[in-house]
Amino acid sequence: MPTEPRTLPSRYLTPDDLVEMFELPSVETVYQWRRKRTGPRGFRVGRHLRFDPADVRAWVDSRREGAAA
Repeated sequence: MPTEPRTLPSRYLTPDDLVEMFELPSVETVYQWRRKRTGPRGFRVGRHLRFDPADVRAWVDSRREGAAA
């Protein structure tokens, strides 16, 4: 049975937010995605990495399409 998509916060997300949302082993996974260009699009605010919730949703949707039954 399909589940409803989770609502993302309206604020920009941090790497720690992604770790919590996707139950990742560590924040290093998020940085590896960024280095390999395989994760959601992120941007820097000074030295801080942030993710637009719309970009994260688009990335999740693209991953789900690639894994279609």
